[in-house]
Amino acid sequence: MKKTIIALSLALSTCLGVNAQIQTGENVAVTSTDAGKVRGYIHNNIVTYKGIPYAEAKRFEAPQKPKAWSGIRSSLSYGPVAPLVDPTTSVMDEGEFVFNHSWGFTNEDCMRVNVWTPGINDGKKRPVLFWIHGGGFTAGSSQELPSYDGENLAKKGDVVVVSINHRLNILGYLDLSAYGEKYKQSANLSVLDMKAALEWVKTNISNFGGDPNNVTIFGQSGGGAKVNTLMAMPSAKGLFHKAVNQSGAFRTAMLDKATTQSIGAEVMKELGLSADKVDEIQKIPFQTLSDAGKKALKTIADKMKAEGKPVIGFGLSWGPSNDGEVLPYQLFSNEAFELSKNVPLMIGTTVNEFMPFRGGLPKGTTQEQAVEAIKKTYGDKTDAYIAAIKKAYPNVKPAELLDYDVNFRPGAVVQANQKSALTGGSPVYMYLFDWQSPVMDGKYKAVHCIEIPFVFNNIARCEEMTGGNKDAYILADKMSQSWINFAKTGNPNHKDLPKWDTYNSSNTATMHFDNTCTMKPQMDKELFELVK
Repeated sequence: MKKTIIALSLALSTCLGVNAQIQTGENVAVTSTDAGKVRGYIHNNIVTYKGIPYAEAKRFEAPQKPKAWSGIRSSLSYGPVAPLVDPTTSVMDEGEFVFNHSWGFTNEDCMRVNVWTPGINDGKKRPVLFWIHGGGFTAGSSQELPSYDGENLAKKGDVVVVSINHRLNILGYLDLSAYGEKYKQSANLSVLDMKAALEWVKTNISNFGGDPNNVTIFGQSGGGAKVNTLMAMPSAKGLFHKAVNQSGAFRTAMLDKATTQSIGAEVMKELGLSADKVDEIQKIPFQTLSDAGKKALKTIADKMKAEGKPVIGFGLSWGPSNDGEVLPYQLFSNEAFELSKNVPLMIGTTVNEFMPFRGGLPKGTTQEQAVEAIKKTYGDKTDAYIAAIKKAYPNVKPAELLDYDVNFRPGAVVQANQKSALTGGSPVYMYLFDWQSPVMDGKYKAVHCIEIPFVFNNIARCEEMTGGNKDAYILADKMSQSWINFAKTGNPNHKDLPKWDTYNSSNTATMHFDNTCTMKPQMDKELFELVK
């Protein structure tokens, strides 16, 4: 009877052209999971659920299925987000306006899933788009940005959109494997959480109108890196079928077990815990634990430097490690690429990424002034740098010569080259997001995260970042359709784009997303050779 009420409600709204603001109630949007029934709400004919538990765990222990509940669980609001090692206590006003974060509330019990679907219990098998949030491996959440909302994408594509929260930072990556069987996998718990969420999808998503045999994982920045991590995870094979990496092809090698265990030992030392007292670490306040973790990371990084071992960037950080079990291969190894060879991949970056935050040249800069500024970074390579930039971006102005990303895209190119070279492997599609945001007089350009509102068809939700103009809506329509088509068939082509060729290292075919979308070969090879 409840199923009939839901179906009639959705059908009547559609037939009469009714765009009800919201439909709620005890018998509205009720469906089942393997842990119990859940209740959501209906908005614009999309059924939405938030904060459903997909797993639970004691601190530093592997995720388990959540305890079953009786009755119908209300699932109307986002669940808790993982605690942050650096809690947000202040923000940059202008930047916060542009990104418009929603910080949420924290709790270590943060394994939650959100679902947006055009229909439940209707027997349909819709493609599933499984979104993994950014924030590196230490921060972020499924609700962090307004662009992450899945309603519009679900409605436009008749697809099911899923997003998750999972353990982060020291809670997700502290290696205590030397201290007992229950901590055996603690170095990669965050990754195991993501796998548990995918297993939840496999078990439950058919009740939400989704196809467990057609799941696309996609993520941006740290979320893109998590996509790569899952692609290199043997036990996750078969839980997803396509992948999209947006600005997340980081080539930094994962730490080995010896290093992560040394970090774990240093944390224990900082906390004054002996091996036989390891279980007391589960009761230590998070901030005390986090502070000990920071000190331990610095101590081990200093030791590594003293021994002549490489420490990338500003020092060691929390993240996945090459533990020999959960993650037996480095992400860019031949073994990892072979593991995911049958997973079609779409990969790309934005043209500016973090450059707008790095103090570029002011408007009105002359060529001579630009040359002097570039010399401070590139020295006697200045002329070669300028030539390479002009080849890649022929219409560049002097003030823009230092605006182009040289950190994120090189990794995407390397990954695309390696994956597309696999014999008999699935196709690779490369993109570059060139569109320039008009907000703040164009200051933010194609900034990191700018493509997400276009992918999710969420321009109206993200006017502070996109400007909300006509051009943004047109491009969002094109981009979201490509992501939808890729999720459905593994091919992002559609009638409103030029033909999007599969990528290989010879044709280097790249779709440029802008007011006019174009297909081009790679134009920045010389630039990447210069800056590597």
